[in-house]
Amino acid sequence: MQRTTSASNSVPEPMPWPPVAVPGQGCGPHEGDGPEGAEREGTGPRKGSGTGDHVEVGTGPRDRTDGGRDRTGTGPRSPAARLGTVPSSSQDSGPGTGTEPAEGAGTEVPQGGSGTVGDRDDVADAVGTGPHTSPGPSQMDGPTGPVPGTGEGTGGDAAELLDELRSAIARYVILPSREALDAVTLWVAATHLQPAFQHAPRLAVVGPAKRCGKSRLLDVVTETVHKPVITVNASTAAVFRSVTEEPPTLLVDEADTLFGTPKVAEKNEDLRGLLNAGHQRNRPALRISGPEHKPTEFPTFAMAALAGIGELPDTIMDRSIVIRMRRRAPGEKVASFRARRDTPGLHGLRDRLEAWAGQVAGQAVEMEPPMPVEDRAADTWEPLVVVADLAGGQWPATARSACKTMSDYEAGQDEDGGLKTRILADIRSAFASCGNPEALSTNRLLSVLKEDPEAPWAEYGTNGLTPRGLQLLLKDYGIQSANIRFPDGGQAKGFARNRFQDAWTRYCPTIPVQAEAPAATGA
Repeated sequence: MQRTTSASNSVPEPMPWPPVAVPGQGCGPHEGDGPEGAEREGTGPRKGSGTGDHVEVGTGPRDRTDGGRDRTGTGPRSPAARLGTVPSSSQDSGPGTGTEPAEGAGTEVPQGGSGTVGDRDDVADAVGTGPHTSPGPSQMDGPTGPVPGTGEGTGGDAAELLDELRSAIARYVILPSREALDAVTLWVAATHLQPAFQHAPRLAVVGPAKRCGKSRLLDVVTETVHKPVITVNASTAAVFRSVTEEPPTLLVDEADTLFGTPKVAEKNEDLRGLLNAGHQRNRPALRISGPEHKPTEFPTFAMAALAGIGELPDTIMDRSIVIRMRRRAPGEKVASFRARRDTPGLHGLRDRLEAWAGQVAGQAVEMEPPMPVEDRAADTWEPLVVVADLAGGQWPATARSACKTMSDYEAGQDEDGGLKTRILADIRSAFASCGNPEALSTNRLLSVLKEDPEAPWAEYGTNGLTPRGLQLLLKDYGIQSANIRFPDGGQAKGFARNRFQDAWTRYCPTIPVQAEAPAATGA
């Protein structure tokens, strides 16, 4: 008999995702009649499936309907469901999905259990970031408050979803620090909310040599981000046409083949321009296209991850969450990654992220969270902090800790800009060591700068920092030497202290400048 759908059977309003499943409830009158009856109202476990908490979600084709209602994955899902038990979207279903290990995948690592960064004792020494203040994975299960965007007063499932994603990444890759692992987790989740953001942060995965885990991290990220477009050594034209009004996630492996040498980088300036422009919304690229040769706008806005040996161009690094990978030490173990076995579970996480993002996208558009950093660093990290605030739990504090720690480390890492900032700080220290006189001669200033054994000035250039080199470093700040008459009656080229005050305030304000200004001293 054909079944009809009454008004009372219309599509229900989407429920907050994912609510806690209540065993024994919501099976409906067709309980036990097969998969269709078990999920007639989109609630309760399905009997006989082998995974009692299975819920179909994702962006793939709908392969089943129930009384004319599409299945959007908004039904309840048990928080006990873990990576490895969740089938992927319909195009990935079939025998062998969600296989080994069905329990605890992403939370255990064989041989020593060192796959999660929170279990490692050496994270405090990672990439020079110093002691970590953010909690490790084992500390993320504390009490949770209201979860923004879910409408639940005692939620926590969105935070648990991020915890699962975090454990899945740590299962296959050892990140250099807890903050780096937190950042990658939030970046992956943020790709599913790209239309809500003003900026699209890049993920720069760099390392000093081969076999640091860069490509493996990109493998895991590829299976969990929104609409991945992965390529190696792509042409600029191909990348242009891959970015559409619905932003994909660009994934570029072996980026050092594009930017590794000045000669190669020069050939790929258009690609670098595209990646720079795509960091901000409404920065289209104009190209002549079509038989009529009319100017055509190509969208550029899309999140992108780039992996390679060595540094990427500084303009890309400045727009990136930088993950500085390193080789695994003896005793650090990770699980092997096998696409046929492991991608179904990762796709399950991806689809759950997609479903959650669809429910909180409206809120994400309106959010402007307080940030621990400013300027471009704030623009780059804001999408990750928005995701953390929407998820709730301990993620808001974790995200801000990672943002502050990693941004502070990256400040001044580029060789040219870093030295230009450091010279200001070191000149301030040189004036302070001389009693903060009104002026210092150039020779005296250079002598004090080169006395610091930890500073680069004694080895700067061929014969150490010279008066000409000092002038070039200070040129962009509008600071120049001048003829100065000193109290001893001598006259020499030198620098007046008050010429540095504005630059000190703007570029290195962390150390307060002393108010006293004793008389000038010469050489």
